[in-house]
Amino acid sequence: MKKQLWIGLSVMLLAALLLGACGTPATEAPMPVEPQPAGTEAPAAPPSGEGGEVYFLNFKPEVAEIYAAIGEAYKAETGVTLKVVTAAAGTYEQTLKSEIAKADAPVLFQINGPIGYASWKDYTADLSGTELYAHLSDKSIAVTDGDGVYGIPYVVEGYGIIYNNAIMDKYFALPGAKATSMAEVNNFATLKAVVEDMTAKKAELGIEGVFSSTSLKPGEDWRWQTHLANVPVFYEWRDNGVALASDATQEIKFQYAANFKNIFDLYLNNSVTLPTLLGSKSVDDSMAEFALGRSAMVQNGNWAWGQISGVEGNVVKAEEVKFLPIYTGMPGEEKQSICVGTENFFSINSQATPEKQQLAADFIYWLFSSPTGKAFVTNDLKFIAPFDTFAEDEKPTDPLAREVSRYVGNTDLYNVSWNFVKFPSQTFKENFGAALLQYAQGQLPWADVETLVIEQWKAESGK
Repeated sequence: MKKQLWIGLSVMLLAALLLGACGTPATEAPMPVEPQPAGTEAPAAPPSGEGGEVYFLNFKPEVAEIYAAIGEAYKAETGVTLKVVTAAAGTYEQTLKSEIAKADAPVLFQINGPIGYASWKDYTADLSGTELYAHLSDKSIAVTDGDGVYGIPYVVEGYGIIYNNAIMDKYFALPGAKATSMAEVNNFATLKAVVEDMTAKKAELGIEGVFSSTSLKPGEDWRWQTHLANVPVFYEWRDNGVALASDATQEIKFQYAANFKNIFDLYLNNSVTLPTLLGSKSVDDSMAEFALGRSAMVQNGNWAWGQISGVEGNVVKAEEVKFLPIYTGMPGEEKQSICVGTENFFSINSQATPEKQQLAADFIYWLFSSPTGKAFVTNDLKFIAPFDTFAEDEKPTDPLAREVSRYVGNTDLYNVSWNFVKFPSQTFKENFGAALLQYAQGQLPWADVETLVIEQWKAESGK
């Protein structure tokens, strides 16, 4: 399929969700005043300071220091101050709700797609006239409503099963290996056979488990209740012809629950950590196990390379880090790619003055078009940016970013789109994660997990 990267985002333009696993969508935003258009002409005199100020509410704590450095560079080049406030992990929604009501409210903030837009549309300016939007490579992925553009995606990402190719090659060389190379591991049946055989031979391979710990500590379970759950939901909606902008997404049958269970059980039963102990495991624990060579595989996204390479004592070489699609036993999955999409969109506060809106629009264009800004984006933020302002030699070169590009460029495969941006609420996801922990610990039958997903999806969608 052509441009699989954008499948699933191009039609999600009517509902919303703010920052997926990073926050809970607001049900009540502060009362707005009359909106003002973005991209209007800059004032003759700046609103504050030497060149004015842009208040940016950032939702990624891990890049807060980078944005501080970006602010210094931007001030030096333009005279405009970048005020960056970073919400604590998991608190972005609450922080935005609190800050947006202040006299000195954020002018630049983030939504994670259509449901986020629905919660904050009274505070999102039309960005269709901005320079950054003009350079968006595929405008169908923006958050739109009618002719207006209310969220500009600023990074695309991919996730799947990350594996250490050196360990896999060591396994393939063993007598009786269930495959001869990763090229043969292109469906769940083969993956299961390989993984279970590796578990039986883990002493020979020098690993403690095939998979890193399935992090099920509350707040650390988003890889399963959001990212993994996205796979069966993608297939359900695809196979039933569900339009992502329709009310049909307010209920699911969870008809491929058995496929979710297939891969989830494989993770649990072939792990570094016993299933009963997973309630204390974090994502950092999981990534450290992979980085230290204790496991051969871990489900995560291209952002994980920074975690892997940053672990003290890391033994995994960059050239050995690869992606495998998340296979679950679906017919035809030999042609399935990794999951690619975005939940990161810039929005500009429509309640701010036109002058402040213009300053915000100028900043995001500088960040993704100027030599200085692009260097930060590629080398420090490590974003795969969806703008035509980047030449090939200006794109990220870390191994997982290259893997995303490799899969996106393979037109023989179909992409699994990020339908989780249509999941009904953070409450739903948290309850799903808690149920998965109970299941892993042997305290909840799988049938009850299925029932919970179906019933709570419907209940939360109606709120």
